[in-house]
Amino acid sequence: MKHLLLACLLAGATSFPAFAALKEGDTAPDFQAQASLAGKPFDYSLKEALKNGPVVVYFYPSAYTGGCNIQAHTFAVNHEKFTAAGASIIGVSLDSIDRLNDFSADPEYCAGKVAVASDVDGKIAKSYDLAIREAAAGKKDSRGVEINHGFAERTTFIVTPNGKITAAIGGLKPAENVEQALETVQQLAAAKQSAN
Repeated sequence: MKHLLLACLLAGATSFPAFAALKEGDTAPDFQAQASLAGKPFDYSLKEALKNGPVVVYFYPSAYTGGCNIQAHTFAVNHEKFTAAGASIIGVSLDSIDRLNDFSADPEYCAGKVAVASDVDGKIAKSYDLAIREAAAGKKDSRGVEINHGFAERTTFIVTPNGKITAAIGGLKPAENVEQALETVQQLAAAKQSAN
């Protein structure tokens, strides 16, 4: 029993600090990264993506882990709704591009609908003021493959075409994070429509 209690305390001690990322109204740091969609790598540019409308930039700890699997699946299932609201989605993690090629094509998760970018050194996550936790020795993903990279804090930013953050969503469960992001981009789309 003592060991179980100690394990629980240690697990709590390695969690992320309180949500302290860039906020609404801040300028979103531009980034370019190698990304993958449907198993095919490509060069992603936030600046280029913003030319086509708002971008949902979602940071997540690791491909093929419980919460991240749920989040990717929820984004994929709702992909058409994001597109209808004029928004695109890019996931960002410290996974290698090889892991992301598998994850982006996996029918259970990104399902070839959601692009995911590789931020192996955590530079992009840090530019958004996100906490990064070091890899835990021996930790394995949901496929049983060892995870040898750090974990970025789960936070989603909605970036408008002028490069500003209109919402920073953190501290929510994975599916709720996606729902909040969808609600935000739908509100942006409605406001744009009523302005025209």
